[in-house]
Amino acid sequence: MATAHRASILHFLADPDQVAAADVYQYFADGLLLIDEGKVSALGQATDLLPTLAADIELIEHPNSLLLPGFVDTHIHYPQTEMIASYGESLLPWLNKYTFPTEAQFADEDYAGTIAELFLTELLRAGTTTALVFGTVHKQSIDAFFTACSSKNLRMIAGKAMMDRNAPDNLLDTAESSYHDSKALIEKWHKHGRLQYAVTPRFAGTSTEQQLAKAGQLLTEFPDVYLQSHIAENVDEVAWIESLFPQRKNYLDCYDHAGLLGRRSILAHGIHLKDEEWQRLAASETGIAFCPSSNLFLGSGLFPLSTATKHKVNVGLGTDIGAGTSFSLLQTLNDAYKVLQLRGETLSPLKSFYLATLGGATTLDLQDVIGNFGIGKEADFVVIDKSCTPFIDYRLRQCQDLFEQLFVLSMLGDDRAIAQTWAAGVLVHQRQP
Repeated sequence: MATAHRASILHFLADPDQVAAADVYQYFADGLLLIDEGKVSALGQATDLLPTLAADIELIEHPNSLLLPGFVDTHIHYPQTEMIASYGESLLPWLNKYTFPTEAQFADEDYAGTIAELFLTELLRAGTTTALVFGTVHKQSIDAFFTACSSKNLRMIAGKAMMDRNAPDNLLDTAESSYHDSKALIEKWHKHGRLQYAVTPRFAGTSTEQQLAKAGQLLTEFPDVYLQSHIAENVDEVAWIESLFPQRKNYLDCYDHAGLLGRRSILAHGIHLKDEEWQRLAASETGIAFCPSSNLFLGSGLFPLSTATKHKVNVGLGTDIGAGTSFSLLQTLNDAYKVLQLRGETLSPLKSFYLATLGGATTLDLQDVIGNFGIGKEADFVVIDKSCTPFIDYRLRQCQDLFEQLFVLSMLGDDRAIAQTWAAGVLVHQRQP
């Protein structure tokens, strides 16, 4: 059934740092979004479109609300849902003390399915409709996750972690078994409905060169799948990787040598990259997931967004659950602003909401299907309630323009602001009164 949604509507057309301001976004103070068979069929001023609606189109009013494309999370670990807010320490001790013991439980597919449902509930409650997701080393962790996603017709990307060293024995696979398990998952789930697969070597520290080469083989055999991993998150991690790979010229070269860079490759963090690595990221069109909340939580460092912009490297936002402490990309924007303030950089609210929507979609090479309300794109969107709390309602009423409103939402907003989340034109989350 076709539907029409009336609200204030905002979406982005381009990166605010790359094009003239007038061409960055469209905003309709009183807008109408038409959806037919799960895709956008029209967008414009309500006064222009309302007289054209067919009699059988359901009109849904969203008073005092802002309608945005669904949020896109470019880096998150679903098996770490239950360990969010485990006392931080730093990256490598945190992995050994909390992460690995938690992930061992995902050998049980029923257990994995229970956590997958909880994870998706929280994502949708936060307004996130697409995410690039890590599973555990267990093949069944991805079967459970994709099964949960499929029942909700969500556009999600995920992959089984590949780890053949420097982890507990019950979390290790081998170069060969990781290849065969990943291949089977690709053949079963990639392009199944709106689902896509990501080849997922956890990071260079937990994969031998043989395993990284097998990941590269998968990318050659299935050129439209994704690659996700981590890079240069922590100073000690960088030094450790360099000691593990003395034959490689830098951290990025560990992945590059194995053929893992490219338009559908996304590496999380990238805080401590060298200039030559930024140049190679740009040349290979490899994207970076900016994860400010987890970087602050683990004390890893401050991401240089201006460097990524200078090199024209695609950047998306990542909550990085469970080192990240909130599923909400609004809260992640809050931390991103503060990270860049500490670096002496600026983050405008326009750039913030671009990163959370079209920027994330572009980083994932999905800009042709999600990220804004272009005609024919999949109708994933969120409805933000401007009166979600008494104080946010009060504060927004003091704003003089859209710029100020977006900044307030990025500083004060969280999952409470998400009244509804829609996926492919279907309501998948309704905030409880």
